[in-house]
Amino acid sequence: MNDGEREGAIFARGLCRSYPIKLGFARREVLRGVDLELPRGAVLGLIGPNGSGKSTLLRLLAGVDAPSSGVLAVLGGSPFDAVVRARTGYLPEDSPFPGELSARAVLELIGTLGGMTRSAARSRGDELLERVGLHDHARLALRRFSRGMARRFGLAQAWLQSPDLILLDEPSAGLDGEGFEALDDLLAEARGRGATIVLASHLSADVHERCSELALLLGGRVAARGTPAELLSRPDCWRLEIEALEPALVEELRVWVDDHGGRVRSRVPGGRTLLELYRSASPGGKGVTG
Repeated sequence: MNDGEREGAIFARGLCRSYPIKLGFARREVLRGVDLELPRGAVLGLIGPNGSGKSTLLRLLAGVDAPSSGVLAVLGGSPFDAVVRARTGYLPEDSPFPGELSARAVLELIGTLGGMTRSAARSRGDELLERVGLHDHARLALRRFSRGMARRFGLAQAWLQSPDLILLDEPSAGLDGEGFEALDDLLAEARGRGATIVLASHLSADVHERCSELALLLGGRVAARGTPAELLSRPDCWRLEIEALEPALVEELRVWVDDHGGRVRSRVPGGRTLLELYRSASPGGKGVTG
């Protein structure tokens, strides 16, 4: 591996990972030779069906698991190096945090284990709990958190050390309305300071709006890579959302499309996303309208 390759955020060549099954006499291959390079400051979305290896790849990048074979460098070093780990934030799909401890205590523990002073960990933890809407629950045991609160706490711990590399596994899964706001706020902050972000999801909306580039995992390998428009768009298909047009005129528009060789595949009333609904109903919003 040359110096130029090590300077990037991620460098992987022939990365493989298998797990023992049937009492260890057989192994299941999850990653089968992943090649992936990512420059610093990039925002990459990992997409693919369940079981395609997205979570496994993130665990390797975070230093939670070791590859079975292949070459892997993260932030110019090994993901197992203490210095690299301190510069990496990781949100797993589950919530492996001690449920008997309070949110504040867990953040303080994670921070001090990562090399922060106790006072710095507490100060930064309180700031992040405020940002994710959990300041009033800082002393509450994590086992008493709802699913949405637990996911917001997960975001706070991933950002605790202002990491240079942020790994997010299905970050929107289980999020409530306040959580979506917090996620987008934290992602904007991370992009603003040049952090590298890898976001794994099976929802196109997650990566379409939040990632500048996508990597498709299939069969344990990177099957395709490109921008969201390149991988998710169809050049012969257009989606229009029209406001302030009478139904009769919409029908005329459909006829015009048919006359010109096109086809209207569906026609449903426009609406708003759940996130737009959450925002309108939250304090400071415009309220829910019919």
